[in-house]
Amino acid sequence: MRNEQNIRVLLADDHAVVRAGIRQFLEQDPQIEVVAEAGDGLQAQNLVAELVPDVAVLDIQMPGASGIEVARWVRRHHRQVGILILTAYDDDPYVMAVLQAGANGYVLKTASPADILRAVHDVYEGRSALDPSVAGKVLRRIAREDAQSRVQPLTPREMEVLRLVARGYTNKAIALQLHISDRTVQGHLAHIFDKLEAASRTEAVMRAVSLGWLEPEI
Repeated sequence: MRNEQNIRVLLADDHAVVRAGIRQFLEQDPQIEVVAEAGDGLQAQNLVAELVPDVAVLDIQMPGASGIEVARWVRRHHRQVGILILTAYDDDPYVMAVLQAGANGYVLKTASPADILRAVHDVYEGRSALDPSVAGKVLRRIAREDAQSRVQPLTPREMEVLRLVARGYTNKAIALQLHISDRTVQGHLAHIFDKLEAASRTEAVMRAVSLGWLEPEI
């Protein structure tokens, strides 16, 4: 965590009035600085490339490129940028597509300002941030999928890593906790993602919870 500096946020939504409202309560938090706003997906991508914010807060439905497309692009080109989807949509296809694209969080616009602020902090600090209703959808979907397929078990060390991921530890913190290198942690995570067929830390944890390997403490 980098508590000594502000959390630099890019806010992308195609409605200027909505952006203004979200920005107003985000910046009430002294640790959050909205460094730029984007009115469409392509502008969001350009601003991420130019500014490399700590967290990109994205709507799903935007002209130019959707929030899902932007999330995929960010994961390919700027993996260090946290992605928080802030949207009015909670339909299963959107939820799963966003998580598969590598988003770190998914929060509904009906959430309270305090919950949205908490989600920004969680994503910045490497934790998952899921709206409770969204988490329920994901768990049910993953449970159905897992009932139809066999999942390769994780090694004891991989389970140790995954438990720490679920507790919000960063790669560096996991390395310190387990007395291994950052590169070794990355290797374990790659194997975990492959075995669980997950595209993100969030999806890996949710799948492990659905399998009963972890307690649901996300």
